[in-house]
Amino acid sequence: MTHAAPLQDAPEGRRAWLLSQTPQSRRQAAWGNAYRRWLQFRANTLAMIGLVTVLALILAALFAPLLATHDPSAINLENRLQPPSAANWLGTDDLGRDLYSRVLHGTQVTLGMVVAVVVLVAPIGLAVGVFAGFVGGWVDTLLMRVTDVFMAFPKLVLALAFVAALQPGITSAVIAIALTAWPPLARLARAETLTIRESDFINAVRLTGAGRLRIILRHVAPLCLPSMIVRVALDISGIILTAAGLGFLGMGAQPPMPEWGTMIASTSGFILSQWWVPTIPGVAILLASLAFNLLGDGLRDVLDPKQE
Repeated sequence: MTHAAPLQDAPEGRRAWLLSQTPQSRRQAAWGNAYRRWLQFRANTLAMIGLVTVLALILAALFAPLLATHDPSAINLENRLQPPSAANWLGTDDLGRDLYSRVLHGTQVTLGMVVAVVVLVAPIGLAVGVFAGFVGGWVDTLLMRVTDVFMAFPKLVLALAFVAALQPGITSAVIAIALTAWPPLARLARAETLTIRESDFINAVRLTGAGRLRIILRHVAPLCLPSMIVRVALDISGIILTAAGLGFLGMGAQPPMPEWGTMIASTSGFILSQWWVPTIPGVAILLASLAFNLLGDGLRDVLDPKQE
């Protein structure tokens, strides 16, 4: 004898359970809120295009060795500067290397730099902003003046200065970009903290005897995360452009590494004769930047409480 499955196990039952206006538990309320946000995000066509493109870039980076048709570093001077064909889908560069395979492996380099920068700057920006906004006083003044110093210079110029002080390469480029990317995040976290630090629920937590560090970690920082996620998603396009700019100027990834900016720099002299050679990595930079911008805009519409 078979037993009927619970209501939430059927597709319609699960939907009704998620969209219930009277959730029976915190778990149901959390899942219901997440599902409503997903429905709102899914209704945004441009945001979905951005999400699909970003997922495609991630998959391309993960499976680049399997998807590539050639060794990205293999030189074949007899096959140099060939137009797109069945043998070389996007053509070849000035050393006869397959452009499709190099752009594909360049996705690994670019997204790897993006992940490294985000892992570095997000915790720093959140910690500095929340601590400055919650503590206030001379601590706030000192931290914000340091932030203003970093924000006073264009990102690329400041990154170039840091890389020049270190040594050209991916590691130096990641550190330089991270040092220029955290100030806007700190400013945003501080602004969010200032709006909630005197809220009734924060005062209630204080009355229970909770210490300053516990309040910051358990109650203030989590409320700043949605805005931080949106800002990071929007800033990724700038990180990609800065990384490509450093590579183009010879201060980022070094040849023969297939980084998009480096690929453009080494083939820029062929823009009028063999236009596809520098154009294809440029299109890759454009698509990646646009995809993260569209994704960030969609996340802002869903996560930013000011949009509601």
